[in-house]
Amino acid sequence: MMMPLVDIQLIEGVFDSEQKEEMIRKITDVMVEIEGEAMRSVTWVRVQEFASGSWGIGGKGLTTADVQAIQKQVA
Repeated sequence: MMMPLVDIQLIEGVFDSEQKEEMIRKITDVMVEIEGEAMRSVTWVRVQEFASGSWGIGGKGLTTADVQAIQKQVA
């Protein structure tokens, strides 16, 4: 049986526990919409957090503060 695995990679400190739980729930729901309800119990969603500054974009390390500033601009 195929067992879907979805990885969500985040910079630490940007999302709280409730938001990460919501991501897991909603991603699982989307996978079930695509693959059918029988897949719910075998759909894995992993949330991995990486240290602030350990990801880079445009030649610059992206920090927790950078992501939070972007969130405020979009909101």
